[in-house]
Amino acid sequence: MLYSFIKHTQNHSIAGVVFFYLSGDFLLRKVISVKKGGEILKPGKLHLISTGTQKSEQLADMIESIHPEIDFIHLREKTKTAKEIYEMVELLINTGVPPSKIIINDRADVACVTNVRGVHLAFHSLPVELVKQTFKNLTVGCSVHSLEEAQIAEQQGADYVIFGHIYSTQSKPGLIPQGLAQLSFISQSISIPVIAVGGIKPANSADVIGAGAQGIAVMSGILGAKNPLKAVQQYRSYLSKQYDV
Repeated sequence: MLYSFIKHTQNHSIAGVVFFYLSGDFLLRKVISVKKGGEILKPGKLHLISTGTQKSEQLADMIESIHPEIDFIHLREKTKTAKEIYEMVELLINTGVPPSKIIINDRADVACVTNVRGVHLAFHSLPVELVKQTFKNLTVGCSVHSLEEAQIAEQQGADYVIFGHIYSTQSKPGLIPQGLAQLSFISQSISIPVIAVGGIKPANSADVIGAGAQGIAVMSGILGAKNPLKAVQQYRSYLSKQYDV
């Protein structure tokens, strides 16, 4: 049931319009638009995260055909050296991927010298505050798994957080998923965008956005699909339905 009121938010230079509606036994929010620092960040962003299992050439070939449908591409390559990640970025750019779509995990130095969109930090990475102070032109995101971590990331100046895992996923065997209620709680408790990750499939992606996430992050759901382009289009289709209000 969609509630018949609209909430206008003003917090930390962010203004938005939010629909609240009841789903199951908890209140979800549906963000229609968010403005931060003069930039309009529409909800429903699709983030692709590399799996770290594919060769650079193979990954570039796959991304070449799907990047027009992807908003951001995260290079999560834990076993690669700085030089190898640099070469991967150059390969993607040479295949037509705009640098503004590329976010590099952990390696702020590589993100800086390649002039890509930003860097995404993990628990083992440099502190958000230090990276923001040193690399002023980079968008800086941070992985979080609790409200406390999300609030610390926001206080230190993170531009967004990735929160999960939302659903059960093979990459996190035996770990209890966070679920939509916790996602909704986190999203309403901080002012920066929350990107949801973990077990998100096309059919449940709209529910994730409805719970307050600004976007979804997908790995094997796209890169492990038999037809990656078809998978991307399915995600896009379900995400677009979320805003038919």
